Amino acid sequence: MRPPGWLWVPAAGAVLLVVVPLLGLVAEVEPGRLPELLTTQASIDALLLSLRTASAATVVSLLLGTPLALLLARGRWPGQSLLRALVLVPLVLPPVVGGLALLLTFGRRGLLGQHLEAAGLSISFSTTAVVLAQSFVALPFLVLSLEGAVRGLGRRHEEVAATLGAGPWRRLTRVTLPLVAPGLISGCVLAFARALGEFGATLTFAGSAQGRTRTLPLEIYLQRESDPDAAVALALVLVVLATGIVGTVYARTIRPEPTA
Repeated sequence: MRPPGWLWVPAAGAVLLVVVPLLGLVAEVEPGRLPELLTTQASIDALLLSLRTASAATVVSLLLGTPLALLLARGRWPGQSLLRALVLVPLVLPPVVGGLALLLTFGRRGLLGQHLEAAGLSISFSTTAVVLAQSFVALPFLVLSLEGAVRGLGRRHEEVAATLGAGPWRRLTRVTLPLVAPGLISGCVLAFARALGEFGATLTFAGSAQGRTRTLPLEIYLQRESDPDAAVALALVLVVLATGIVGTVYARTIRPEPTA
């Protein structure tokens, strides 16, 4: 069934709201200077660090968020709604507040950090802190995406597998996870993209040391003051990376509905 034609008007407004600022960014780039602006040591360090830490944060979100999403989608226990709300808080929390919370927990004098310091383990203002901050803001995206996919799947396939003698682990690995794979992949992509663009929590909790904690968004912010052209070039790289990753994976996981 075709949607009403008038929907194209607000839909076009939504597209323009997102696309026009990106075109403004592209218009400011001088193509001839791109190699010079993007090949400084600081830019390369920031780009490589961002790719490493965003990948690590996605793995952390996958390992911790997948079990949580499955339990939220299939389990029933007191306080489940409160737990879901708490896990999703980073979605609406200002990132700098998240960074402050991490600092007060894992900092040298923090709730857990003082004990970790006593054991010789320092987390704040390190690359580990970058991964932790990025995981903090990225994990809810994976949980939300996967939980929605599992709920949308229903229980019929799992019940049929159970009648055929499949145990809980076999039903999970052979039935549930393969069927919700598109939702899981989408969640991973969203988590990676969110980690790649993380700024406030990283700056507050990890600082800005070149090659160690200064990710691409932080390098863009610093370059904006000293070299605006370099900041625009790096911002374009971030936009291209995010668009390429999200576009490629969504093209593979989301298929248009067949027309009647």
